[in-house]
Amino acid sequence: MLKKLFRGLFTIIGMVAGYGLFTLFNYLAQEEAKTNPDYMTLSKLEALGMGIFFAIIFGFVFYRIAPALGKTGNKIANNIGRDLQSVSANDLLSGVLGMIIGLVIAFLLTKIYQDIVPNGIYVTLTICSYILLGFLGAVAGSKKGSELFARSLSLKNTQQKLPQEENTYAYNAKEKKKTQVPKILDTSVIIDGRILEIIKTGFMEGPIVIPEFVLIELQHIADSSDSLKRVRGRRGLDILNKIQEEYGIEIYNTDSEKALKEIPEVDVKLLKLAQIMKGKVVTNDFNLNKVAAIKEVPVLNINELANALKPMVIPGENMTVTLIKQGKDPNQAVAYLDDGTMIVVENGRRQMGKTVNILVTSVLQTAAGRMIFGKVSK
Repeated sequence: MLKKLFRGLFTIIGMVAGYGLFTLFNYLAQEEAKTNPDYMTLSKLEALGMGIFFAIIFGFVFYRIAPALGKTGNKIANNIGRDLQSVSANDLLSGVLGMIIGLVIAFLLTKIYQDIVPNGIYVTLTICSYILLGFLGAVAGSKKGSELFARSLSLKNTQQKLPQEENTYAYNAKEKKKTQVPKILDTSVIIDGRILEIIKTGFMEGPIVIPEFVLIELQHIADSSDSLKRVRGRRGLDILNKIQEEYGIEIYNTDSEKALKEIPEVDVKLLKLAQIMKGKVVTNDFNLNKVAAIKEVPVLNINELANALKPMVIPGENMTVTLIKQGKDPNQAVAYLDDGTMIVVENGRRQMGKTVNILVTSVLQTAAGRMIFGKVSK
C-alpha cells in the first residue's frame, strides 16, 4: 500500500515538474516575442495543451522510475539511520532548528518574487528554494549549532555570579554518564576471568557491553565436543553470570547493523562495533591488539595491565637500602623505597641508620599496598 502511495505521489510530482518546465519555456518564448515580432508563440489553448502534454510525459517517466528510486531511497534511509546512531542529541536538535530557520528564510524569499514571475516558474523556484535553503540550514545548524550553544551557555555562566566558589573539577552524575565510554568485552577476556576482579576494584568505568555474536561464539565453545574447549566456554558463561548479577551487562543486538552482517570474522566485527559505538575493546588477545592499533581502535589489554602491576623486585634480587627504624620483631629493621614501599629486613636491628645490601626473600601484595621482605646480605 505504501509503495503504491509513494508511486502515485511521485507521479504527481513529475506532472507538476513537467507543467512547470513547459511554463518556464513558454514564458521565455513570450519575452523573446516582445523584442522579435517574427518569433512564433503559442496561443493560450495551445499552451494549455502543450502544458498537459509535458505533464503527462513527465508523470509517466516519474511513474516508471519510482520503484528504482524507492529501493535507492530505502538504502539511503537505512544509511541515514545508522549514521544517526552516532549523532549526538545536541547536533540533531541544532540541525532541525537550522532547517526550520532555512525554511522560514525560503518562505520570506518566495514572497519577494511571488508577483513578479509567472505561476509555473514561481512553483518551480519555490520548490527549489525550500529544498536548497532547508538543506543548507540543516547542515549549518548541525555543524555550528552545538558550538553556538556551548558559547551561549558559557557566556551565561560567566555572567551569573555565584555566592560560593565552585569546584571546577566536580561534575554531576548525568555529566559523568555522558563521559563514560562503553567497554566491549571479547571472548578471550571473558574466558580468562580476571575481568571480574578488575571490575570489582572499580577501575573500569562505563557500561559493560557484550556483543551478541561474542555471546554466540562463547556458547559454541561451551557446546564444543572438545572437553578442554567445553570447560573454557562454561567458565566464560559463569563469569558473565557473575558480572550480570553484580554489575549488569548490556547485550548489544547487532541485527540492525548491516555493516556488521557483511563481516564474517568475529574479531573484525568487534573492532567495527567499537568504531560505531565509540567504545573500547577489552581483550587479552595479542593479535587483536595489533589489528586494533592499525585500525586506530582503543584497546584495554588485560595482559598489559598485569605486566604493569608486576612487582618491581622479585625474590632473589639484591637491593641497597637505608634502615630507618625498628620493626615489629626485635631483630627486624624497616626501610622504605622512594615510592613509599615498606621493606622489612630480618636481622637488621643492629644495622639501623646504616645503608646495607639486602637479599629479597619475598614480595607480598595486599589491598593496602606492597611489602618487600629481605635479609641482610653477608
